[in-house]
Amino acid sequence: MQTAADAGDAATLLAAVPAGRRVALVDPRFVGHVHALRLGLTDPRFAAATVPGALTAQPEARGALLRALRRTTAAVGAGAPVVAPDTDPAPEDRTVPGRIAVALEAEGTAVKRPELGSLTATVPTDAGARATAESARDEVDDEAVRLRSAVKAHDGFFTTFAISPYSRYIARWCARRGLTPNQVTTASLITALIAAGAAATGTRGGYVAAGILLLVSFVLDCTDGQLARYSLQYSTMGAWLDATFDRAKEYAYYAGLAIGAVRGGDDVWVLALGAMVLQACRHVVDFSFNEANHDAVANTSPTAALSDKLDSVGWTVWARRMIVLPIGERWAMIAVLTALTTPRIVFFALLIGCSLAACYTTAGRLLRSLTRRASRTDRAAQALADLADSGPLAQGVAAVAPGLRGAFTAPAVALLGTLVMIGAALFLPYGSWLTVAAAAVYVLLSGLAVARPLKGVLDWLVPPFFRAAEYVTILVLAARSDAPHAVPAAFGLVSAVAYHHYDTVYRIRGGTGAPPQWLVRTIGGHEGRTAMVAVLAAVLTHTAGFTTALTALAVAVALVVLVESIRFWVSSSAPAVHDEGELA
Repeated sequence: MQTAADAGDAATLLAAVPAGRRVALVDPRFVGHVHALRLGLTDPRFAAATVPGALTAQPEARGALLRALRRTTAAVGAGAPVVAPDTDPAPEDRTVPGRIAVALEAEGTAVKRPELGSLTATVPTDAGARATAESARDEVDDEAVRLRSAVKAHDGFFTTFAISPYSRYIARWCARRGLTPNQVTTASLITALIAAGAAATGTRGGYVAAGILLLVSFVLDCTDGQLARYSLQYSTMGAWLDATFDRAKEYAYYAGLAIGAVRGGDDVWVLALGAMVLQACRHVVDFSFNEANHDAVANTSPTAALSDKLDSVGWTVWARRMIVLPIGERWAMIAVLTALTTPRIVFFALLIGCSLAACYTTAGRLLRSLTRRASRTDRAAQALADLADSGPLAQGVAAVAPGLRGAFTAPAVALLGTLVMIGAALFLPYGSWLTVAAAAVYVLLSGLAVARPLKGVLDWLVPPFFRAAEYVTILVLAARSDAPHAVPAAFGLVSAVAYHHYDTVYRIRGGTGAPPQWLVRTIGGHEGRTAMVAVLAAVLTHTAGFTTALTALAVAVALVVLVESIRFWVSSSAPAVHDEGELA
């Protein structure tokens, strides 16, 4: 920390700081909470941020900061205001940091202004104002505010009332001992994997231990995000770990339960894969709807208005959050049922609960879409196209096919293709080449569905239909095969593909766009993989070769996707974001 005599001296001192370091300007008259300064000066997610009396800039905004500081110095020195003469700047914009923030924004540099709530941050101009500010500061315990703000907003009932009241203190304990969110995230993953191993023993003691360990893993899962918010330790690696490990833990646990059930004489691999498929399809409905409406212009849906009205009644908020069976409620249910019942009952409860939740959320989103008047943007259409995951076959059809017109045409065509593909896998003789013909029809309809930009009111349904077609086809063909261990191999394939789809979602959310096209082409797109599995089932009918082929395909997809994903998420272009809004 260095003290500048004036604005000109501050510019000289800042210019001498090495280019790769973050810098901050704080008015010497500043009065406020330490946590207010943390929020304004230490969050790594923003190139520039400010609170009243303080301003920070990351290396990428250093040049703009120096230019703004020099302009401010010249203006103040000449007695001229930095803002236009006919404006009345807010008090926080009359300080040097405030004036520079205004100048940065005028130049086009985004400046984050975090919400401070009850925290104090001000620059008093006289003794009376200073006494008032100090009194306001002393009345509020900023550590208590810091602990409260560490808990994610809009969390589920179980997480809010059964986990967060004590996990926030675990987060503080970790912060004071120098532990990072990534270390806690890794500990949560390891604990969940140990839980899966305990479940795989197939013994009652193993199931009880698995249930307890799964709850411990969930506590750590909550703690890592709370630690990140408590200490503002956001990172690109943390974003990747946070975005993917929840799914890895849950699906690994499903596999552990299935292995344990087989050891006990009950093969539930089909139920395990069905639970994973249902959960993945639920998520893509959430992701697709949210991306379609991410920046929609206008929202006049009476359904949304009713939802907002219900949110004003306390008990309805919690009831609605519990109905969707978020991760906290879901993991608690899995843990308790694992300890007390059998894997088959666990999966039946999951399938029933997640089906009801999917019906509730999808029905609400359909009503919102049909009753709202909104214009969707090119960005939303591109996000939906990326989520569709169309490979070279569908893209080739889309390139030569005339665009189908009509508000509901794209989802109708996608649904038709999905029904053709799943129906063929279910009802045609197993191994029939007619299933391959149905896959060809699915490829054609998939291309027609994405031949025009996805801007229709229900076009957000296209990616979920494609996910259902691919995942369910793999599940059904593996289940109908007599090849030994075909369903576990299919579980591995769906896991690898689902990872690719989750990776796509979080890249889009981070504002960096979908994975590169070469990756999508290499792994075939949804229609290419679906057609390939249909061909494998026809060629390798009722032989162990089908299991081998599914395993090889799973390994190939996983290697390509993981290598490229790890490369991206540890690169400098990855976004330092954490999931704050969804209930997972």
